[in-house]
Amino acid sequence: MSLSTDDRRAQESRTPPVTTQAGGARPVTARMPLRHRLRRDRTLLLMTLPAMLLLLVFAYIPLAGNIVAFQDYDPYVADNAFEAIAQSPWVGFEWFQQMVNDRLFWSALWNTLTIFLLQLTLFFPVPILLALFINSFVRPRVRAVAQAILYLPHFFSWVLVVTVFQQMFGGAGLIAQTLRENGHEGFDLMTDPGLFKFLITFEMIWKDAGWGVIVFLAALAAVSPDLYEASAMDGANRWRRMWHITLPALRPVVALLLVLQVGSALTVGFEQILLQRTAVGPGASEVLDTYVWNVGITNGGFSYAAAVGIVKGIFGLLLVLGANKVAHLMGEQGVYKK
Repeated sequence: MSLSTDDRRAQESRTPPVTTQAGGARPVTARMPLRHRLRRDRTLLLMTLPAMLLLLVFAYIPLAGNIVAFQDYDPYVADNAFEAIAQSPWVGFEWFQQMVNDRLFWSALWNTLTIFLLQLTLFFPVPILLALFINSFVRPRVRAVAQAILYLPHFFSWVLVVTVFQQMFGGAGLIAQTLRENGHEGFDLMTDPGLFKFLITFEMIWKDAGWGVIVFLAALAAVSPDLYEASAMDGANRWRRMWHITLPALRPVVALLLVLQVGSALTVGFEQILLQRTAVGPGASEVLDTYVWNVGITNGGFSYAAAVGIVKGIFGLLLVLGANKVAHLMGEQGVYKK
């Protein structure tokens, strides 16, 4: 049945325009207007609004306070912070020059990078290996119990984690007392500066490895069981299936988490290290976060601490961009697409 002129016009007005890619490839539908997308996703936008407000208030608005890094800021020259910033004298890049010549800053930076490399080497592969083990070797009935046991320490505070390690590996801990009762010499791992970096790395493994296991198991849950069945019918054993199916399925998640891990290279656990700093001394435990705390909060050097924070943020951004570029070269999406 043929359509009238008015009917054809009404149908064309309801049908979105279609464009064709260069070379006569498959057609691509036109993008939906912004007002239509806002109307369509208004419920999701309202759900994310509280998180966006929190991010704005506690992450983006405080960035304006970085202006004190270029001032000799004194919070006591006025009744409020805004007037104090307005009345503080400008010093330019004086604090950045002082930072370059500060031996304690470079020591804190070296400790930070050393701890990051240890955590990247020892901590990052642990959740991947545990997820592969649970997915491939643990029975489904036992899998939920294993996940719960591994995930439970993630909810512990760092105070509790440090206390547990102190009761186990301290000078008066369970292991040291057992050795003394059997005629051996005890030890105190919690006060050994040479082993402090390994200590906090293993504390992080015990506390947060379970969280990574959940993330990687969620990625493995999206793999179709038909792939495993087809490979098994073709004669692939368990190790071959893990190498050719499981590991490729984890690559996008591994790339994303690795980029985020590299981006936080200069942030290695402020609360965890601050709790144990007194036991081993600042020489072994001073990192950039505790250095900023001591300079800015303890000693009142707000401007100098802000300068250190700016440098840390800039290097963190550069590390994220560099790691994401490497992920693109490896064929992965990373944090954002090309």
